Amino acid sequence: MKYILVKIIELYQRTLSPDDGWFKERYPGGYCKYVPHCSEYSKQAIIKRGALVGSLLAVWRIMRCNPWSKGGLDEVK
Repeated sequence: MKYILVKIIELYQRTLSPDDGWFKERYPGGYCKYVPHCSEYSKQAIIKRGALVGSLLAVWRIMRCNPWSKGGLDEVK
């Protein structure tokens, strides 16, 4: 399951991601306010913590990405 989730995220990153995909020219400074950006964080979390816990960490990260958050460095723990 972990492998499948990572491959889905990589496909998203290569195609639809505003930070890495087809639309990255529209956001030259990057779109995500966090480092690493949300899809990379999700991929790292799934690889490091497994499919279930990594997915929960990814959902929590995406929920924190809102106009009122400060952003910044947020590494997988």
